[in-house]
Amino acid sequence: MGTTPSRDTDDLRLFHTGVHPCGYWPERAARDLVLDPRDPHLSDWYALALGWGFRRSGDIVYRPHCMSCRACTPVRIAVDRFRPDRGQRRCLARNSDLRLRVCPAERADEHLALYRRYLAARHAGGGMDGHGAPEFDQFLVGSWSNTRFLEFRLAAAGAPGELLAVAVTDMTGDALSAVYTFFDPDHAARGLGTYAILQQLEWAAREGRPHLYLGYWIAGHPRMDYKRRFRALEAYDGRDWAPFDPEAA
Repeated sequence: MGTTPSRDTDDLRLFHTGVHPCGYWPERAARDLVLDPRDPHLSDWYALALGWGFRRSGDIVYRPHCMSCRACTPVRIAVDRFRPDRGQRRCLARNSDLRLRVCPAERADEHLALYRRYLAARHAGGGMDGHGAPEFDQFLVGSWSNTRFLEFRLAAAGAPGELLAVAVTDMTGDALSAVYTFFDPDHAARGLGTYAILQQLEWAAREGRPHLYLGYWIAGHPRMDYKRRFRALEAYDGRDWAPFDPEAA
């Protein structure tokens, strides 16, 4: 099992961003609290900051800190308490023909092509569908983070197989963090987003990491609905983590 490094929080530098449109509710104003991106110990702080409800996007470690909205609730799964439900077991069986590979977070042409197809299908007109190689790297790959691409491919004898999904995953001493998953929209019926989380949970269990961080839960937001289906959820209230039932939130 890994360990989280210990640092004196007196050395931690935090900044507020300016006000900007919310990425989840565009009609709302948002701002973020960010760790100093120039801090040479940012990778150490990141391991701690996940436990404080922060998230990584590129080289930026942030947490929503909006003036009039508290909709974003940090959530994680307690790996040792998780048990798949019937639907998740069906998802595992449905994707048993896939091969998984953990590889370095280095963009290849097929990663970018799949990412752009996914954005065109899922985020058309939302500002992300024009992303190219620079945006891919800026959004998903950190210069200091311990990041891996978890690839999902159709099994093929003597060949890598067709790439169907990539789960961008950060590793720290005591956790995995599900940064972003993109998949082939032609295979949406497989439930590849759910399958990716199930495989990240198995990965975390093998590595002795007690938590898988999922980012934020936002009640009533359709892009967050999948998270409520995972048992053993915990939520952060600004001070502590506690068991969380989205249905009661």
